[in-house]
Amino acid sequence: MDTRFLGIPELTETPSVAVVVDVMRAYTVAAWAFARGAEKIVLSESLNDAMALKARHPDWVALKDGAPAPGFDAVNSPGRLRSAYLGGRTVVQKTTAGTVGALAVKEASLVLCAGFVVAEATAGLLRQRGCDAVTFVVTGEDGRAEEDLACAQYIARRATGTGADAAPFVRRAAESRAAAELTGGVREGAHRDDVALCLEVDRFPFAMVATQEDSLTVLRPRGVPAPADEASD
Repeated sequence: MDTRFLGIPELTETPSVAVVVDVMRAYTVAAWAFARGAEKIVLSESLNDAMALKARHPDWVALKDGAPAPGFDAVNSPGRLRSAYLGGRTVVQKTTAGTVGALAVKEASLVLCAGFVVAEATAGLLRQRGCDAVTFVVTGEDGRAEEDLACAQYIARRATGTGADAAPFVRRAAESRAAAELTGGVREGAHRDDVALCLEVDRFPFAMVATQEDSLTVLRPRGVPAPADEASD
């Protein structure tokens, strides 16, 4: 598998297959939203667009980075979202880097959004599709976020069938600037458990696929079928 690891500003053309990585916290939050019952997540271009979608669909759950704000139902924190019940709901998500990265590659033939919590399911889907070339979008810090790069490299190793040990990759993420800022309370809207939740490897058994639906970029969970020799067990 030919892999590239690019920051959002380095995306000069639309890749065929893209894995958009935001560990702390957009795609950890997205995975938790699906685990709590959300049907789909609409990735919003801007806060104004998110508010407009919420106004048209009052039953949708609007979520953003930072501190709570009028008009938004939740913040981008897995520690805060894990107790929510989202059965059948649509979530509108706008974050600083994660949603921006996904929208930058929305025309790719396959767009996956990922963090450590869905690493193996993401790698499994890449293997299943037989992807020869994959662009990993390292969303944080213009491509320099250590937690996102570590996760992207781990998924890439797993996608090629290499028996990668998660521990060194998770350690890099735990020592990242983002982890320090969340632990130190620098980022508003954080929960004390956010870093730990973002570093859980394979917490959820699904990948997350972004597609275009009625002019919106929509994220949905997708399970990876077991290999034929295991399916009957």
